[in-house]
Amino acid sequence: MKTIHVPRRFTRSHWGGTETVILQTCRQLSALGHEARIVTPQALSDTRREVIDGVPVERFPYLYPWFGLSPESKRRLDQKGGNLFSFSLMRALSAEKGIDVLHLHTAKRLGGIVRHVALKKRIPYVISVHGGLLDVPAAEAATFAEPTKGKAEWGKLLGWWVGSRRVFDDASAILCLGTEELRLVQARYPRARAIQFPNGVDAERFATGDGRAFREKYHLPLEVPVILVMGRIDGQKNQRLAVEALVALKLKGIRTHLLLVGHVTDDAYESGLRKLITEKGLESNVTLIPGIPSSSPDLVNAFHAADVFLLPSIHEPFGIVILEAWAAGLPVVASRVGGVPSFVEDGVDGLLFESGNLDQVVAAMEALLANRERAQSIADAGRQKATQKFSWSSITTQLVRLYEEVIRENPLRK
Repeated sequence: MKTIHVPRRFTRSHWGGTETVILQTCRQLSALGHEARIVTPQALSDTRREVIDGVPVERFPYLYPWFGLSPESKRRLDQKGGNLFSFSLMRALSAEKGIDVLHLHTAKRLGGIVRHVALKKRIPYVISVHGGLLDVPAAEAATFAEPTKGKAEWGKLLGWWVGSRRVFDDASAILCLGTEELRLVQARYPRARAIQFPNGVDAERFATGDGRAFREKYHLPLEVPVILVMGRIDGQKNQRLAVEALVALKLKGIRTHLLLVGHVTDDAYESGLRKLITEKGLESNVTLIPGIPSSSPDLVNAFHAADVFLLPSIHEPFGIVILEAWAAGLPVVASRVGGVPSFVEDGVDGLLFESGNLDQVVAAMEALLANRERAQSIADAGRQKATQKFSWSSITTQLVRLYEEVIRENPLRK
């Protein structure tokens, strides 16, 4: 079986959960004897072709169809939410022979390109909803279009041409990460085949790491509990709440160190975050590492350097990083948002709090730091779930079955 995966961007320099999912899916498909490639616009990358962990990646020139966009606005769109178009990518997909399934990992105009090619070639396409489709806070959704505010858009005709507004209507399957997203998608697209389809984790990779070496390398204190927040430095991830929680714990006389790791996708937010850390006098209590390469041992070692994992996100379609924390043996404290409650059982394998509720975050942290037996029990339950329910081999086997079904049921096949 030949599958081509199409994300909005795919680059080592701005790695996140979506990139991990796509790469691991392609690797597992290859291990099962299938052909899997990644085809994507050249956003945030100067490299046209490369192989990442055995998976071929090909990138194509693209454009943003607005008049008067500055280079800074284009860069911001590259980082988050940009509705781009690529003529060369469309030509390449149209010319590609032997495709069995197109797997789309974005929507909008690029999604329309995949839809257009799939209908033209009479092959099925499926779409994974990684960043949230309907279950996205209005304030966050507004930030996606901010760089184009006040600019004249000439790309609506492109969207009409490729049917960008019918991407979800015509997909053979819509893969949703969380139960709430699934409910909303089913209500919006009642005729679509929408299913809940979780992410997976390479549990073996995250099982062992050198936490002490990581602490020494990045000058973290060796005898103080470390709280880890792993995720893009972006308002969506809400690292500010973690900083406020650190202040509250400090006032209670609880010594902790906060470790923030993630690629920067919002420069203004990062600047404000650093300013907050300085204003609170926490420079010696917080370590901010703006991104670790996905292939680096330090990515795994960071989990093993921590005592508790915190996910303070305002919005989180799934939260694959929770699976990674579980696989590394960490107790998890997470915001009750998006897909998180669909797989984290509060009080059993994690502690959940209402989004933005500082008191609940502090109480959960205090409970785990004060009671190591409870923390270990929650961590053990999480590790067991990650290993037994979310292995990539199991997830990809289910995906292959879905591919086979949509190929067999494809109403457009000759």
